[in-house]
Amino acid sequence: MLKKKTSNRITVKSQIKFEQKIKNHQYLNSKTMTIKQFSKYYMGLCVSIMLFITSTINAQNFGIIPLGSIINVHGTSNVHDWDMKPTKITGDLGLNSSKQINALLIKLDVKSLKSGNGIMDGKTYDAFEYKKNPNITFQLTEASQVKLIDSDAEITLTGNLTMAGQTKKISIKTIGKITKTGDYQLKGSVPLKMTDYGMKPPTAMFGTMKTGDAVTVKFDVTFKG
Repeated sequence: MLKKKTSNRITVKSQIKFEQKIKNHQYLNSKTMTIKQFSKYYMGLCVSIMLFITSTINAQNFGIIPLGSIINVHGTSNVHDWDMKPTKITGDLGLNSSKQINALLIKLDVKSLKSGNGIMDGKTYDAFEYKKNPNITFQLTEASQVKLIDSDAEITLTGNLTMAGQTKKISIKTIGKITKTGDYQLKGSVPLKMTDYGMKPPTAMFGTMKTGDAVTVKFDVTFKG
């Protein structure tokens, strides 16, 4: 009888040890899977960070060169055509790693628009209500680019034009290129109507001189690389 009890105790102890080994094995497998999952996540994170750093390094930002940039507003009247040019221009342009435009902001000071005629200038500032709306801005939202030759590309710039307190979405066809000095040059033109922005076309000489509603904005702007 004593021998039988001893044998039963040994069998129970062996079973407990066996079960413990299974639990330990399952725990180690579980822990190993967790480490593998973490390693996979960590490697993915590292790759993402490296790609982000590479794209950031390859991206370029350019500030506008005011003295190397020309913007001309051409209009008509019942007396003669007229032109105005701003003397204060600010802006920034961004290129991605493929050298394509992905950001653009241009800002003009309304009171820097000059035509050479003080009366005409004053009437224009009034039409803008410049005290409430001191700036004209264009903010890019989308750019589509088609390569023409090695240095030039045809780019359609779509964005928000704000003037006289109103914002409209417009598209502008331009030609862009990186110059030999590493700067970025952008040329183009866009037709606009003053009344689309709630502006009343200026008049002068007691209303006898009336400007037309339509104007054309031509630009040749350069951004420093």
